[in-house]
Amino acid sequence: MRYFPDELLRRLRNQVPFISLFESLHWPHKRRGDQLAFLCPCCRETHSAINPRTNLARCFHCQTNFNPIDFTMHAREWDFVQAVDYLTHFLPAAPTPAPRE
Repeated sequence: MRYFPDELLRRLRNQVPFISLFESLHWPHKRRGDQLAFLCPCCRETHSAINPRTNLARCFHCQTNFNPIDFTMHAREWDFVQAVDYLTHFLPAAPTPAPRE
């Protein structure tokens, strides 16, 4: 079993934009006015929306909520470790400390 720091998981849940995730996964999605709708990986319906303020997705048909980790797990049928490993490439690299003189 692998351990992931809480800060990394928080960043993945809050900072990976769903639009980038959908495009990377080649996942069906479309704009409906100001809303972004997507094909639910659980029920295959499109009665869905993203809340950009909280970075959470919801399928109103099957009542499933997703953060980027959950969504990736369902969409690719991956386990938690596989999803976290995949999503880490969406985060900017940590700044390298300046060398000390």
